[in-house]
Amino acid sequence: MRTRLPLSLLGVAVAILWLIPLAWAIDTSIKPEGETTRVPVTWIPDVFTLDAYRDVFTASDVPLWLLNSLVVATGVTVLTLAAASLAAYGFSRLDFPGKNWLFALILAGIMVPPQALIVPLFHQMQSLGLIDTYWGIILPQLAAPVIVFILKKFFDGLPREYEQAAALDGASRLRMFWSVVLPMSRPVLAAVGVFTFVGAWNNFLWPFIVISDPDLMTVPVGLGTVQSSYGLRYAEVMASAVIGGLPLVVVYAFLQRHVIRGVGDAGLKG
Repeated sequence: MRTRLPLSLLGVAVAILWLIPLAWAIDTSIKPEGETTRVPVTWIPDVFTLDAYRDVFTASDVPLWLLNSLVVATGVTVLTLAAASLAAYGFSRLDFPGKNWLFALILAGIMVPPQALIVPLFHQMQSLGLIDTYWGIILPQLAAPVIVFILKKFFDGLPREYEQAAALDGASRLRMFWSVVLPMSRPVLAAVGVFTFVGAWNNFLWPFIVISDPDLMTVPVGLGTVQSSYGLRYAEVMASAVIGGLPLVVVYAFLQRHVIRGVGDAGLKG
C-alpha cells in the first residue's frame, strides 16, 4: 500500500497538469472577449457568457467541419475495422503459402513513418481523381498494420471449439467469422475502434495536404488554417477548440467500459 501511494500521487499530479490547458480553454471560452486579454489574467470571469459558442455556431464553418470530421472518422473507423479484422482472421486461422513472410511484411509497415508516404499517396490520389473528396481523405488512412497485429493476437487466443461446432452445422469460414468470432471480439473491436476514430478525427497533416476545398475541411484543418478569420477573438478560438474535441469525449464516455475491457483482453497493457 505504501509503495502505491507515491505512484497514485504522481498520477494525480500528472492528471492535473494535463487538465490545466483544457480548463484554461473552457475558462477562456466562457469569458467576454474583453476579458480574454486582460492583465493580470484571472481564472474566474466577472461575467459568464456563452456568446463565443453562439457566434461559433452561427457565424463560422465549425458545424460544417464537425460534419466533415464525423463522415471521415466514421468512414475510416468502419472500413479499417472491416479490412483489419478480415486480414487478422485470415492470418490467425488460415494456412497459405508465404503466410509468415506476408505477416512479417505487414508488421514491417509499423516502422514506416506516415510522413514518408505522403508524396506517393498524394500522387496516387491525384491519379485516381480523388483530390478534394472524402475518399481521398479516407482511403490512405485505412492501412493499419498495428490493428491487424492486435486483432490477430486476440483471435489466436479465442477457443476454436466454437468455430468447429459451427463448421459441423455447415457454416462457411466467412459465416464463422461473422457469427462466431466477431460477437466474441466486441470489446477489442470497440477498443481499437475508439483509437482509430480518435486518430482519424485528430489527423491534421493528410487532410490538410489532400483538401483545398473549404467545404471539405475537417475540424483540425479548419481550426489550423481559418483561425485568422477570427482575428484576435480568443474566446471564439477556444470555443471552437472545445466544440471540436467534445465528440471524442462523448464517444469515449459511451464506450469506456468496452475500451477498458478490450485493452485488457487484447493484452495491450504494458
